[in-house]
Amino acid sequence: MHHSDPRTFARPDSDAVWRPSAELISDSRLGRFVRASGAPSLDALQARAVAEPGWFWGAAMDDLALTWQRRPTAVLDVGRGIPWARWWTGGAFNYAAAATDGTDPGAEALVWEGEDGSLRRLTRAELASEVDRAATMLAGQGVGARSRVAILLPMLVETVVAVLALGKLRAIFTPIFSGYAAPAVATRLRAFEATHLITADGFRRRGQLVPLKATADEAVAQSPAIERVVVVERIGGIVDHRGLPAGVTLWADAIAAVPPGTTYAAGETDPETPYMVIYTSGTTGAPKGTVHVHGGFPVKTAQDLAHTFDLRRGDSLFWFTDLGWMMGPWAIAGSQLLGARLVIYEGAPDYPGPDRIWSLVARHRVTHLGVSPTLIRALIAHGEGPVRAHDLASLRVLGSTGEPWNPDPWWWYFREVGRGQLPIVNYSGGTEISGGIVGCNLLRPIRPTSFNGPCVGMGVDVVGPDGQSLRGDVGELVIRTPWPGMTRGFWGGDDDRYLDAYWRRMEGLWVHGDWALVDDDGYWYLLGRSDDTLKIAGKRVGPAEVEAAAVAHPAVLEAAAVGVPDQLKGESIVVLAILRPGTRPDDLLRSQIADLVVRDLGKTCRPSAVILVPDLPRTRSGKIMRRVARAAFLGTDPGDLSALENPAAVDAIAALGRR
Repeated sequence: MHHSDPRTFARPDSDAVWRPSAELISDSRLGRFVRASGAPSLDALQARAVAEPGWFWGAAMDDLALTWQRRPTAVLDVGRGIPWARWWTGGAFNYAAAATDGTDPGAEALVWEGEDGSLRRLTRAELASEVDRAATMLAGQGVGARSRVAILLPMLVETVVAVLALGKLRAIFTPIFSGYAAPAVATRLRAFEATHLITADGFRRRGQLVPLKATADEAVAQSPAIERVVVVERIGGIVDHRGLPAGVTLWADAIAAVPPGTTYAAGETDPETPYMVIYTSGTTGAPKGTVHVHGGFPVKTAQDLAHTFDLRRGDSLFWFTDLGWMMGPWAIAGSQLLGARLVIYEGAPDYPGPDRIWSLVARHRVTHLGVSPTLIRALIAHGEGPVRAHDLASLRVLGSTGEPWNPDPWWWYFREVGRGQLPIVNYSGGTEISGGIVGCNLLRPIRPTSFNGPCVGMGVDVVGPDGQSLRGDVGELVIRTPWPGMTRGFWGGDDDRYLDAYWRRMEGLWVHGDWALVDDDGYWYLLGRSDDTLKIAGKRVGPAEVEAAAVAHPAVLEAAAVGVPDQLKGESIVVLAILRPGTRPDDLLRSQIADLVVRDLGKTCRPSAVILVPDLPRTRSGKIMRRVARAAFLGTDPGDLSALENPAAVDAIAALGRR
């Protein structure tokens, strides 16, 4: 294999640029947990977690002090094998009841800001009351234990309330991205066999009205299992109150019929009870419905936020996300279980001005900010002025997920947003994981664009084709031990598809599908999806390596590397590059970009073409869809496009590919 040194992903001085203070090491949640565990060091704690996952997760649950309905008699059962691990035997845990357990009733739990400047604030007591009334209301709509409810909403107060109310009811919900077109919504409604849909009349995006109910109506017409639709009126004046169709209820009217002060007691809940199914688009085939349970996803989320991000009671978390991306349910469950304040936002990150995100951080005293590298790249174009115009002193931790970093935006985020003083918690995992596989904990130094280790408690490794550990070379990212947040298979009971997707490529290992490398100093790097791997003249090359070389050119804002058929090499590289505004495209520039790839990866890896494109196909979470870009360039079937944020990018690449 020919791979560039990952330290070229950072500036020439690749030493750590952030180090924890003695105070943070002492006072952080992770530092206190290490001491309480009796382990002499974080390394020792992690080693025991890998050797004894049942011990670790039992200790972690106690450290989080989550509210059991009944304590378990055993933590972990692997009687059916690790792929089918069960947790918290004999216990009872309803995550929504634990998230609204009456602790700190006067503390602020939720802040919502609309794109038009509307604001709503709820204390923990007020949120708990709204959740109980909503649970009572939804029960009156026929929702009960194991009911299948789809939520097609932007980030609203009612979104958070609905998610938690359904948890109390022991119903199962599926979150659907509010930007999907009707066919993509219908595909998920039918796959889930949803009987209820919660949606909105519309919402605001870049000052325009997005007619969400029209999309919902079209999708429902294609989904015969839907019995009832509950509509949140975000905009007003769209739904005709005089002639609601049968089966359609307005949220506000139905809630008004429930007396204030009504309580709803969650029944005892087996921790293995499903509460959420999130659909994730694979590279081929229909979207996969990952099944998550009360004692799984919420526990992993709370543990990651506590031990990786150091989120404490009273902190304020804002992650720029939609409910349809796992980070939406992640932020709701984790923040409320830990007693933190959740800030949610309806609209675009740079509307009505390029400082919208930064003004929001300042206005709501956000302590933990989460973004994708793609969002930072987009905001860099507006310069430093919008950031510097706001007091960001409340910030304590910066987060990022969704894709690998390239150096320039990482440094911009570190220097401009974090003032060169705050840690960037690089965090990567997946919908099937319930959170992170690798991250940056706050007890260890952080280097640019890297991860400083596995997420605490995760038995993570990098292995070669034989399943043996690798250090200093590129291999597959794998997980060796079970964890509570692992998906309980795929919705619909397709056990073989689940096992084929993760467990059968290497015996006994969860193979995540990412190329990774651990360097000599113990820093981890992700180098792109292994199913995106380029094989040039018999050598495997991660696309992220090619892209890192291309974006080293000062004119290149972003790049995607894809493989195309080549008679001589078997496969050659095409670089699709987005230029910085004001850059004039010409053949010299294309040649310079190709030269940088040769400089880092060798002559064999010289791109056969550098194509300058206006945009790259990406998901809502910011992940570049290389297989879609490749198919568009080659004029072949791109497969499932329902997760795309910007389908116009596909047409533009296809037109360039035909030239």
